[in-house]
Amino acid sequence: MTLLEPHNMPFAAALVIMLILALVQLIGVADFGDADVDLDVDADGLPDSGMFDGLLTLLGIGRIPLTIWLALFLFLFAGIGLSIQELAASLTGGPLYSWLAALIAGVAALPVTGIFARPLGRIMPKDHTTAVSTDSLVGRRARITDGIARQASPARARVKDVHGQSHYVMVEPHEAKSELHAGDEVLLVRREGNQFYATALAERRLSPTVNQ
Repeated sequence: MTLLEPHNMPFAAALVIMLILALVQLIGVADFGDADVDLDVDADGLPDSGMFDGLLTLLGIGRIPLTIWLALFLFLFAGIGLSIQELAASLTGGPLYSWLAALIAGVAALPVTGIFARPLGRIMPKDHTTAVSTDSLVGRRARITDGIARQASPARARVKDVHGQSHYVMVEPHEAKSELHAGDEVLLVRREGNQFYATALAERRLSPTVNQ
């Protein structure tokens, strides 16, 4: 039974995605701090935030950066799935349908990922795993890293939180006719959903408490 057979394609695809994630981390395209923004969840609106937090803890989400958690999940998903197909072939003479094997492997891989993620989070540097509220980034300095931010056309910016961790957010100018260019230092003045709005730092003076 080979990895590229049709019944193993979900697991082959998972391994390819895992390798892409690993490559992205190695060449520095992604930043560990990205996970902190992505995982910021407003639990107040949930019927039982304690249960939700417990589920995240069980799965290990938030203990390690999201990209590492996803890569670990994909690796375990592929390993469990291939093992299921091997076992099915030895017991019944043939593998399971690919979608059925993928469903079983996905359900099984979630708690196993949590088992590995929790101790991994304890040994990883803490400055990569300290979560902050996304709202806490409002009022902080950021720097445009890519492109030109215009109204309805955001650009990517890097901002540091109170712990000194870097986060990457999408920014539009607060003033409708303004433009923010790559390299510009700006002030994040408000947030709507995942979208931040900023004004050029030269147009507004920061207080010492906002300095990073």
